[in-house]
Amino acid sequence: MSSPSLTLPDAGSRSGGPRRRLLEIAGAAAIAATYVFLVLTQPVELADGPASFSALVALGGFLLGAVLLLVAVLPVLPTSTLVLMPVAIALNVVLGQLMGTTGLPFYLDAVGTVLIAVLAGPAAGAATGVLGSIVWSFFNPTVLPFAAGAALIGCLAGLAARSGLFRRFYLAPVAGFVTGILAGVVSAPIAAFVYGGTAGLGTGAVVSAFRAMGDTLLAAITKQALISDPMDKAIVFTIAALLAYALPRRTTFQFAFVRRFRVLAGKAPATAEA
Repeated sequence: MSSPSLTLPDAGSRSGGPRRRLLEIAGAAAIAATYVFLVLTQPVELADGPASFSALVALGGFLLGAVLLLVAVLPVLPTSTLVLMPVAIALNVVLGQLMGTTGLPFYLDAVGTVLIAVLAGPAAGAATGVLGSIVWSFFNPTVLPFAAGAALIGCLAGLAARSGLFRRFYLAPVAGFVTGILAGVVSAPIAAFVYGGTAGLGTGAVVSAFRAMGDTLLAAITKQALISDPMDKAIVFTIAALLAYALPRRTTFQFAFVRRFRVLAGKAPATAEA
């Protein structure tokens, strides 16, 4: 006779569903409203740090959204997620800072976000993306307005994982490519209206090249985003998939999201025989 599985039960994923759904919607709404505020007001003083009014509004709105998303998903997350999430945020910041010094038109600043999304779902991924942007903004204020894009990447990565795209490894970069297109479209207005297309060393060079060809600022930035972001996210999703499969099977199967939606290929860990 087999003993009960060593993985955690899925009961929490079914209890409190409507309440969690409302919290997720409220969190997404707070992030979206903050993004709209930044696009409409075009606060150029954001680059000066978190002391300005616009920066405080952005911090408050994005933080509120992230907290609401976390409250929604915490009841169904294993304790290991609370340990893994700060590591994922640190990974985002370190890779993002390193890539920012290379002059390449890539970012690699969402690897941790996508990893959490694959293991814990869209809401956890979105919350990680936003929190990562907030933490990073204390070192580099220019990233704060892009928190909405980071949330979108985490959400779409979780949806891709739920749909089984990480179950077949070769589909992970395809999901990343599509995510990059959408993320690029969302980030382009921020890059254009808040930073004038100069927020990144490598990406700024690409924008300047398109501007020299006669494109408007928004058109140049959108073209740059549609070149850089899909390739960047294809790489990011591939790295995150490698990390997810490199984790011990018993670790990944602690996550109710992984078990419920069969996110990763392979069987669940064998149970001990009585």
